[in-house]
Amino acid sequence: MYLCKQSWRWYGPNDPVSLQDIRQAGATDIVTALHHIPNGEVWTLGEIEKRRKTVADAGLRWSVVESVPVHEQIKTRTGDFRRYTENYKQTLRNLAACGIRCVTYNFMPVLDWTRTDLFHPLPDGSTALYYEKDLIQDDPRAMADYILKNLNGMTFPGWEPERMAKLDELFKAYAPVTKEKLWENLKYFLEALMPTCRECDIKMAIHMDDPPWDIFGLPRLLVDAESIDRFLSMVDDPYNCLTLCSGSLNANPNNNVAEIVRKHCDRIAFAHIRNIHHFDNGDFSEAAHRDCCGETGIIEILRAYHDNGFEGYIRPDHGRQLWEEGPGNCRPGYGKYDRALGIQYMLGVWDLLDRLDEEKNK
Repeated sequence: MYLCKQSWRWYGPNDPVSLQDIRQAGATDIVTALHHIPNGEVWTLGEIEKRRKTVADAGLRWSVVESVPVHEQIKTRTGDFRRYTENYKQTLRNLAACGIRCVTYNFMPVLDWTRTDLFHPLPDGSTALYYEKDLIQDDPRAMADYILKNLNGMTFPGWEPERMAKLDELFKAYAPVTKEKLWENLKYFLEALMPTCRECDIKMAIHMDDPPWDIFGLPRLLVDAESIDRFLSMVDDPYNCLTLCSGSLNANPNNNVAEIVRKHCDRIAFAHIRNIHHFDNGDFSEAAHRDCCGETGIIEILRAYHDNGFEGYIRPDHGRQLWEEGPGNCRPGYGKYDRALGIQYMLGVWDLLDRLDEEKNK
């Protein structure tokens, strides 16, 4: 009984992982975005349809957008935020016209997900994304320079070179934006979008903040069970949904992701399955998806989705770099092999849970 839809993030025609590779790994649905369109501009019907056809020709479905980025002026509610909001609405209409009904986004100020080492060596010889808390100091410039240098020209949303060139300007724009003000701006944005979402039958699914705490003096909102409760209640609409990322939340080991799934499964449109290994000093490393390789509780998270009849999209999120994968030939966290192992592990757990239910009901 397969209710959820196995998906895979694909960065487009320049992704080292091909659509054929993805189909062979066991995915049926593609998660992608039009990264070449500048932040804040409308995604045209022609550009969306071109990407949809590329995916369909490979025997797959483009079902989820990750992401339609939210312009910083929307987050700060300054400048041309109204125009950028109207552009966002039109992009949603165009996506819906092409049959795409789920849009991931985040509301993290300035910086997207943050790691201090993109290819951290693990004991088995593989590498993984790593966060060393003592390297996150007052100045983000050194970290931004490190990340850009180690992307080797590959696209990484939120870490575009032209964006990082304006880092000082962006931080200055957020100086007056408190955490409460950011909550207000998020609510304003969502209330503006909900009529369009209902009109087009398209879900907005916010991604958790990663890591789930303030960094470099910038506020983070979606960080724990309480903030998720607040988010869903402040705009209580079935089209205001979650992209529930197990790895982002479990970077804080006090977050129980399985409990959040059980409480809010009906508002989760998209699930990211990522495993985290914690160190006593507060550092953490991303790990293989197998439950025992980290402390995230992957089996209990999948059981929670299964028990609640989850019908949304799910994907193996991040993974180690294995074998020949490394700087220059692999986008950090988005290699082929470990995500393929991850999707098969998830399918295996789901098959077992199905079998246990069948035996229980005999």
